[in-house]
Amino acid sequence: MRRNIVHEGAGSLSYAIREMVEVAHKFQDLGQEIVWENIGDPVQKGEEVAPWIREILHDIIEQPGSWGYCPTAGIKATREFLAQEVNQRSGGVKVTADDIIFFNGIGDAVAKIYGFLRREARVIGPTPAYSTHSSAEAAHSGYEHLTYELDPYNNWMPDLADLRQKCHYNDSIAGILLINPDNPTGAVYPREVLEEMVAIARDYKLFIIADEIYAHIVYNGNTTLHLSEVIGDVCALVLRGISKEIPWPGARCGWIEVLNRDHDKMFNTYVNSLLASKMLEVCSTTMPQLAIPRIFSDQRYLDHLTERAKIFERNAREAVGILSGIPGVIVNPPSGAFYLTVMFEEGVLNSQQSLQIDNPAIREMLGGLLDKVPNDQRFVFYLLAAKGICVVPLSGFCCRRDGFRLTLLECNDERRRQTFETIAGSIKEYLGV
Repeated sequence: MRRNIVHEGAGSLSYAIREMVEVAHKFQDLGQEIVWENIGDPVQKGEEVAPWIREILHDIIEQPGSWGYCPTAGIKATREFLAQEVNQRSGGVKVTADDIIFFNGIGDAVAKIYGFLRREARVIGPTPAYSTHSSAEAAHSGYEHLTYELDPYNNWMPDLADLRQKCHYNDSIAGILLINPDNPTGAVYPREVLEEMVAIARDYKLFIIADEIYAHIVYNGNTTLHLSEVIGDVCALVLRGISKEIPWPGARCGWIEVLNRDHDKMFNTYVNSLLASKMLEVCSTTMPQLAIPRIFSDQRYLDHLTERAKIFERNAREAVGILSGIPGVIVNPPSGAFYLTVMFEEGVLNSQQSLQIDNPAIREMLGGLLDKVPNDQRFVFYLLAAKGICVVPLSGFCCRRDGFRLTLLECNDERRRQTFETIAGSIKEYLGV
């Protein structure tokens, strides 16, 4: 080309979850059956949406207006409903329908949140990091994503001293990202942790991005705690959606809650730029938006959330029971979302370890994939090639620790337990323990 048309951050747009799928499909074409543990899609793993929710959707489908466009920021009645929900639970912050902006899924919101930041303004996020956030932030800036540590020796809690130090010495940091409950670790942050993160943001005049897509999937004695309950006077964007809790990932319906936009003129201008960017398109999520108030306000919804949380708690205990106790492996019980992170202690993995692969074609293909890959990705490739189980390496989550993430979603009890046991056996074989 006459001119270089590639954005400086193009090389940062990676998504390890999907990238593993490409390899898995190649192995599948060579005869390997695949167990898909790479992505958090409850529907793919056999969960059926509750009949009463489907009845609500059937009724909405019969309404002619549900098939048309809706206002750019979203249906006003739904935005008013969600604003009231925020105000009822908040610790003093007040929002209106104008502070609720709908997007075509959280991925769309994430792309715009980082894409419309000034390039020099950085957002520091956790490591392990969820790829959608870390890639979008790195691509926006053109540099490696900035991170603070989640501590695997403290139940994956944020290292608040590390966060504060980095915010103090790097004045390019304009915002803090937190994911609560966390993906990929399943950690749920207690009030004191959230309050300290808010305090750090206040001390250094930063805003907060809080991804709360799993906010209503908590267990192990934890309860949902929204950022709006502790935010005080700090500016924030909270990401919410219906893909995980109804569950309805195919709806591509997510929204942001803007907190304290009137407390900072610059932040308000930035939020207005997000809304202006939405003016360039027409919102396409009319049907799910119409469904949200009816589903959320139904007296059966709380029971729906409670029962699902019990299922994930049971599955988490099962997985931890099977995978814990292997020498060199750390497994923290998750308290929210539906993922489990398995971490290898430092120095446990090396480039000489392997699993037996019976299929010669897959064995040959695998050889071409192992050159200069991180040690945890090497294990994940072997697990996929030898056992057909597709998980995601921690190195794919902008993390320097070795490990991998799997889901707690499988609805078939026998298949789920067999998957956990196969993974545990494979780790032992790979490590020679």
